[in-house]
Amino acid sequence: MRTILLHADQEAGFENRLRAALDLTERFNGHLRLLIATPFQQFVSFDPFGGSYFAAEVLAKAQAEDAALEHALEQRMAGESVHWDIRRANGDIVGSLAGAAALADLAIVSLADDESRSTIPDTLAGDLAIAAPIAVLALPRAPCQFSANGPVLVAWNGDAHAANVLRRLMPLLDQHSHVKLLTVGDIKGEHSATDALLYLQQHGFPAEHRHHDADERRVAEVITAEAEALGARLIAMGAFGHSRLRQTFFGGVTQYFLSHSHRPLLLAH
Repeated sequence: MRTILLHADQEAGFENRLRAALDLTERFNGHLRLLIATPFQQFVSFDPFGGSYFAAEVLAKAQAEDAALEHALEQRMAGESVHWDIRRANGDIVGSLAGAAALADLAIVSLADDESRSTIPDTLAGDLAIAAPIAVLALPRAPCQFSANGPVLVAWNGDAHAANVLRRLMPLLDQHSHVKLLTVGDIKGEHSATDALLYLQQHGFPAEHRHHDADERRVAEVITAEAEALGARLIAMGAFGHSRLRQTFFGGVTQYFLSHSHRPLLLAH
């Protein structure tokens, strides 16, 4: 894991993201790419008769703010020992990050926060996990210290998404990591918990397995309780195992944690 992609903005939670990104970049002797993404299409308005209006003054203000942020980040990063660069994009945030993720190993963004008046979509982490070919590390906006060196909870249902996030988790673990594999209800996919435990063992990480009998409505509740009991520093889970449309209307485990998690999440689709 050498190239870390970081969503850069001026909102609450950026310092959390930056600190985690710096720690990981230093640990892997890698390269940190900070991406400032401002969707300029938001400055175009349409009237009912098909006309369009371009808010030039507002756009100029946004461009000036992006330039100021880039300058501030350059000054902030000048004192760091890692390799880094800053890029700017003017497409939608998810698309810009997903495009940059094509040549990255991990993307870092923030989770939703009901108390924050953020202009960043609350669904950013989930949308990016679907769109990007890499894992997404989603951090709470409230101050927290990310580390995969402590207890890690892996939510396992046996499908391809869970297997993908387990593979993506491996580089983040070290000899101090304690992994618990959690299954709730019936295994949905073709890969058993025994398969996952063997994979972890083959990579030098003996893990424990815990199973709960529960219907789908209680999965998020069980995962939350197990993470609390474990003192998990990170929860790893496949993103949107069911169709996204179904989750939009009926909720789902992924959607719940995107909106309510107070712990870092590692997501992959």
